[in-house]
Amino acid sequence: MTSSTAGLLTELDNGILRLTFNRPERMNAADFETMKSLIDAVTDAGDNPDVRTIVITGAGRAFCTGADLAAITTNPTDPQIVMDTANTVIRAITSTSVPVIAAVNGPAAGVGVSIALAADLTYAAESAYFLMSFVNIGLMSDGGASALIPAAIGRARAAEMLLLGERLSATDAAQFGLVSKTLPDDQFAAHIESVAKRTSAAPRRALQLTKAALNAATLDRIDSALELEKTGQAELLVGADFAEGATAMLQKRAPHFK
Repeated sequence: MTSSTAGLLTELDNGILRLTFNRPERMNAADFETMKSLIDAVTDAGDNPDVRTIVITGAGRAFCTGADLAAITTNPTDPQIVMDTANTVIRAITSTSVPVIAAVNGPAAGVGVSIALAADLTYAAESAYFLMSFVNIGLMSDGGASALIPAAIGRARAAEMLLLGERLSATDAAQFGLVSKTLPDDQFAAHIESVAKRTSAAPRRALQLTKAALNAATLDRIDSALELEKTGQAELLVGADFAEGATAMLQKRAPHFK
């Protein structure tokens, strides 16, 4: 069964629900409607006994390159609503009763990184990379990244990603422990399929309780991080630095912060 909503392709087959960011012309940058569709799909899946595994990936050559800056600047939404939506995505992924696999088939940036790391199993193709460039446009990390990234790779390496906005290759992501495994591009799809079939055949309740216990032990600070990010980002989204940073990015020039 396949359906398509705003920016998201949904396919359920043999217990595996595949959710594909479907804005390849924008490198799968997510607009408000795409995020809402993702929330609905993940939330509904947790209540659907026919769904036993969720796979999140991207169409074309990107996974998800974060929020669509063009959409934000041309059709601005209340910053509180923007942050509530981003936070709800992460909470939906971490709390849903079935395993979530992030198949990072290409670049992941901004909230795309947070979505990938909120998943229970995260795999990357060798051509992928991870980028948290919020500071480069006058913003702070969000989507729970301030908890998700250090939980995976420690504070020192997380600080380089978040404070310097440096790109992390998929190879380094696997070496640091940010992802479960990085695979050659030509082996990536087969590996995702193999893992998804394995989790979809496993006892659902056992996986649900294991996931809950694992998250309680490793992501116990996620809610406080989401709230701190919401407060800070809501302030920054209406600030002069973001206005300059976003304009500079869209104009493909260096920003000039005062």
